[in-house]
Amino acid sequence: MSDPQDARAFADPHRPDADRPLRIALIGCGVVGSAVARLLHDHADDLASRVGRPLHLVGIGVRRPGRDRASAGVDPALFTTDSVELVTRADIVVEVIGGIEPARSLILRAMEHGASVVTANKALLAEDGPTLYAAAAQYGVDLYYEAAVAGAIPLLRPLRESLAGDSVRKVIGIVNGTTNYVLDKMDTTGAGFADAVSQAQALGYAEADPTADVEGFDAAAKAAILASLAFHSRVAGRDVHREGITEVTAADVQAAADMDCVVKLLAICERVDGPDGIPAGVSVRVHPAMVPRRHPLAGVREAFNAVFVEADAAGQLMFYGRGAGGDPTASAVLGDVVAVARHRVTGGRGPGESAYADLPVLDMGQALTRYHISLDVEDRPGVLAQVATAFADHDVSIETVRQQQVGGDSDQVRAASLVVVTHAAPDAALSATVDALAALPIVRGVNSVMRVEGV
Repeated sequence: MSDPQDARAFADPHRPDADRPLRIALIGCGVVGSAVARLLHDHADDLASRVGRPLHLVGIGVRRPGRDRASAGVDPALFTTDSVELVTRADIVVEVIGGIEPARSLILRAMEHGASVVTANKALLAEDGPTLYAAAAQYGVDLYYEAAVAGAIPLLRPLRESLAGDSVRKVIGIVNGTTNYVLDKMDTTGAGFADAVSQAQALGYAEADPTADVEGFDAAAKAAILASLAFHSRVAGRDVHREGITEVTAADVQAAADMDCVVKLLAICERVDGPDGIPAGVSVRVHPAMVPRRHPLAGVREAFNAVFVEADAAGQLMFYGRGAGGDPTASAVLGDVVAVARHRVTGGRGPGESAYADLPVLDMGQALTRYHISLDVEDRPGVLAQVATAFADHDVSIETVRQQQVGGDSDQVRAASLVVVTHAAPDAALSATVDALAALPIVRGVNSVMRVEGV
């Protein structure tokens, strides 16, 4: 392995080669990679002025160099299948292939050879971020990843740097454009889930296999990164409670509309304080929820992203913009490249990992939330009392109840639809209440259960 001193000397502005161009290696040339390559070429003069030295793209690591990329405007002479060798001759390596391997091995090899790294790889950061941070510290290089969450929206750097002197209490937002598009179409056009997904695929918002998006894996990885930065604690993707939107029905969307709400897939990261005010842990979760239309997140349409940050001194901040796409994501990548390149020119480094707080990730059952519960019940005296008792037995307070008669059955027993919205309570107590309701003889069925946020 290289000596860390070698890596620091590599960036010394007083070396004889201090005026030479900074060498950029790009790993991956898909939608984002090709946009990065094009922007490096098109804005070469401006980028050189901002950095203080030219940025020279020395190679693009790809798996299939013969693939037609003419429309991307990328010089085919730059392509190589030997990414392992490519990363050893660069000052800055940009990784946009995604996934765990070979991305992790390539990043570690690049750092070992003195290169700083810019990545958009949310999955790798969520799974093994500490290993990458440790390598960056060992070899004295930078690790930047603004594009890993919310595309072009400048979000991670404010959390990591601008709010470094504040105490963040909560981060809540829409961080997956595909699911936001699907839920938006279900709300505004009445489309069913499958039809809305098909529309998203036709427009390029969803992959042919949309599992990572609609099952919440993508949002969970981003939530882990956000929580790690916000609360100075290590949070991995596996620590995040995850629920997707595949079970959201047209009836759920209509029920939300009846409450003047919309359904959104939310990433929610909260610092939970104990009775003495000392932080007890962090709650990190991804799930669909009803959001009141008066809340700014309810107005986030199409494939856009938006994130709310609440801090003790700064108060409420909102970040909004395009969360995906070639050019928007490439914009975030290039912003990191400029920051890292400036450090190479001046000999400085950006911030590394901050995990000093070491707060535990709390179980989902400890998260405080609210439930919207729709029940089919028998319409006869005493039913409401039995339902209320089930809530009281689990220390869950009811905020509103709405009842509507829906007709009878062959036994001439009238039925009713009962919609209950609770006050905030631990998720475990709310879940236990739903189980108790389902077991009541007077309850014919639990039609839907959805959390309510942003109230």
